[in-house]
Amino acid sequence: MADRHVLGLSGGKDSAALAVHMRQAHPELNIEYFFTDTGEELPEVYEFLGRLEGYLGKSIERLNPRRDFDFWLREYNHFLPSPQTRWCTRKLKLTPFEQWIKPMIAAGDKVTSYVAIRADEDYREGYSSKQDNLSVSLPFRTAGIDKAGVMDILESSGVGYPKYYEWRSRSGCTFCFFQQKIEWVRLKERHPDKFQAAKDLEKDALEHGSPFTWSSGESLAELEQPERIAQIVADFEKRRERARAVIPINPLRPVRSCPEDIDDVYGEDEGNGSCVICHK
Repeated sequence: MADRHVLGLSGGKDSAALAVHMRQAHPELNIEYFFTDTGEELPEVYEFLGRLEGYLGKSIERLNPRRDFDFWLREYNHFLPSPQTRWCTRKLKLTPFEQWIKPMIAAGDKVTSYVAIRADEDYREGYSSKQDNLSVSLPFRTAGIDKAGVMDILESSGVGYPKYYEWRSRSGCTFCFFQQKIEWVRLKERHPDKFQAAKDLEKDALEHGSPFTWSSGESLAELEQPERIAQIVADFEKRRERARAVIPINPLRPVRSCPEDIDDVYGEDEGNGSCVICHK
């Protein structure tokens, strides 16, 4: 039996900052870092993980689902995942993690999983363990580290932010259904092949009777029409100007160095309800 320490990375800012924080605050712990790779991630995610490995000085283990997204889409009768039926998270993220730690649990190891839920996120909950020898730790809450603290950790360490934050506020699959409309527009601009792949999956699902589309209220074929894109962009710019007008100026950081949070612009909670294991 042994004490094991594991920390999951999503490719997002919070879990990356937690990895940096744990290395700085608890260098005595031999933390095993992992990333559950659905095969549907942005190229920028892999680049960021490589950068983070350089800082940590150790490899991030890649966990791969035994079955890919297309397999599970067929298993679920071609119904796309949605906020109501998040089978993608269960099958492509949680199950690979549970299979990875299963031998540790079976061996009687005491496993601590560190999760990047911040002190300012009372509404979020971490992974609920059903095993007596698997516990979940929330170091950011214990240390009182909030969103601004996460930004400071990433900037002061030199790790910085994932490049996709230049145009998108969430990690995870390219076709995550929690994306805002403007993020779908930007996906089409930045990665047209990924947008087309998502559109093809959606077309197949709709032809098989799926009640869901990737983006609420419209298909991607409708969303990508030039007049609709212009409408989405104009709406986003109006929202952005209103949001910027009410942001207080910090005299200690007069120039905004951290990425713009698109959910803030839309007046939504950060992540817009998305899964912790994907978004954080």
